[in-house]
Amino acid sequence: MPALEIHQLEVGLLQNFCEVIGCPTTGEAALVDPAFEVDRLLKIARDRGWTISTILLTHTHDDHIAGLDEAAAATGAVVRCHPAELEIARTLAPRVEPVADREWLSLGHGRIQALYTPGHMPGCVCWYLPEPGAVITGDVLFVGGCGGVNYGASDPAAAFTSLRDTLGALPETTRVYPGHDYGPTPTSTLAWEFAHNPCLTAPDLAAFRRLKGVR
Repeated sequence: MPALEIHQLEVGLLQNFCEVIGCPTTGEAALVDPAFEVDRLLKIARDRGWTISTILLTHTHDDHIAGLDEAAAATGAVVRCHPAELEIARTLAPRVEPVADREWLSLGHGRIQALYTPGHMPGCVCWYLPEPGAVITGDVLFVGGCGGVNYGASDPAAAFTSLRDTLGALPETTRVYPGHDYGPTPTSTLAWEFAHNPCLTAPDLAAFRRLKGVR
């Protein structure tokens, strides 16, 4: 079967990336982090004859869910997120369900796996697509950097583990789709990140904490 297709779109004034994922065989599709300019995301699906059945959240910071209410109302899709993010998500969408760590979701003939990756927030989830070999990382991992871990409920030790152990266990050829366009390229690979990203080349937690400005 053909691999799931990923269409990345930069939206809003904070250089957010959103994704539309579709099964080219069945036309079933998902949105990831509908932040801003939801009409443009819906147009990508509409132009391809896709029907959005699912909305996947990496986390519920405002700049990642500002358009969730609009997207949910327009599609009737089920929202899937970490249990820690349910309360906020349910203020914006009527159909919200928790996803378990390592749980596999079906999308048409394809599969998407939820990977708990706490650190930036306790409820961060990365979404792994074995076909075509991609991971959507939200603010957990940027091209050449990673999200903040020095405020609120963030946890630098958890972030370090999420980056090194959870994402590091994926194939090095896995293509990274970050939550913001903050790097030299819109996407990269895990191999590139582990070779060049200072958040991943930091030799230990103490060095990572210094890099991220955590005392």
